Amino acid sequence: MITKRLTLDSPEQALELLGEQDAVLRQMESDFGVEMFLNQDVQSNELRLSIKGSAPRVEKALRRIRDRLTLLRRRAAGEKSPADAINLNAPTLPEDGIYRSAFGKIIRARTPNQHAYVEAILRNDLVFGIGPAGTGKTFLAVACALRALESRKVSRVILSRPVVEAGEKLGFLPGDLLEKMNPYLKPLYDAFFTLLGPERFRNWRDTEVIEIVPLAYMRGRTFEDAFIVLDEAQNTTAEQMKMFLTRMGNGSKIVVTGDVTQSDISTSVPSGLVRVADILKGVDGVEFHRLTEEDVVRHPLVKRIIRAYGQWEHKK
Repeated sequence: MITKRLTLDSPEQALELLGEQDAVLRQMESDFGVEMFLNQDVQSNELRLSIKGSAPRVEKALRRIRDRLTLLRRRAAGEKSPADAINLNAPTLPEDGIYRSAFGKIIRARTPNQHAYVEAILRNDLVFGIGPAGTGKTFLAVACALRALESRKVSRVILSRPVVEAGEKLGFLPGDLLEKMNPYLKPLYDAFFTLLGPERFRNWRDTEVIEIVPLAYMRGRTFEDAFIVLDEAQNTTAEQMKMFLTRMGNGSKIVVTGDVTQSDISTSVPSGLVRVADILKGVDGVEFHRLTEEDVVRHPLVKRIIRAYGQWEHKK
C-alpha cells in the first residue's frame, strides 16, 4: 500500500475536480479501487488530496487526476482551448446542411421527420429524440453539437451513456472501469471519427473540448456552455434521468436519445426515458420528437427487420 498526495489551488478547484459533496471523488474511489480524501494543512492552509492503495491503482488514479488538474489550471489561466483554432473562414454550409465533415461531406437530414428533429434541436434547450435503431438520432445530435461548438454557441461537447453492463459483463474485461468502458463507448467514437477525423477527435478528446463520460461520472457535476448528449437513454432509471437532466448549467443545451423498445434494464424497473415523457409533458422549452422506421437510413434491410419485429411483438 502506498499514499500519494496532490496540492489543490483553491476550494473552487476542489469542487470542480471532486464534484458536489465529493460525488466524483467517491466514484473514482470505486472505479480505481483506492481510498481518496481531502484535507487542509493547519499551518499552510493548503488543500491536499491523498490517494491510498496498491501502487498500480494509485498511479492510474493519479494520472487521471493530474490530467484533469492541468486542464482546470489552463482554463483558470485563460488559455485558449483547441476549439479556438477552428477555421471560421470555411465555406458556408448550404441551406439544408447541418455540418461539414473533416472529409468535406455535407451532413444533412435525409427525411422530413429527421429535418423536423434537427429543427427541434436548434430551437430548444432540451430535446428528446426517440426512435428505433438506424434513424440517425445520435449521429444528427452529434452533428448539431459540433455545429454549435464551431459557431461558438458552446465551449465544449459532453456525451454520456448509462452502463447497464457495469456488473457481470464488464467484469470479464481487463483493466479499470474506464478501460472496460472503451468498447462500450465505441459507437460514440465512431460518430466523431466520421465527422472530425481521428486526429482532430483525439486532440479535442484529450483536452476535454469533447468529453465522453459514463453516466455515473455525471453526478456532482454542472456543465455550463456545453452541448450535452445522453445516448441509449432507455437504459436509465427514473432517478438517473433526473440526475442527468439537473447537470444542465447556464448556456447549455441537452439532447437525449433512445429507443424505448430496446431497454436492457430489468423489466421491474421503469425506464427513465419512458417516465420522463409524462413528467415533462407540456414543460416550456422541452420537446419530444419521435422518429419511426420510415426514418431508418442504414441498410434497407434494417427497416424491414424493425417492421418484422414490430409485427411479431404486436401478435405476441
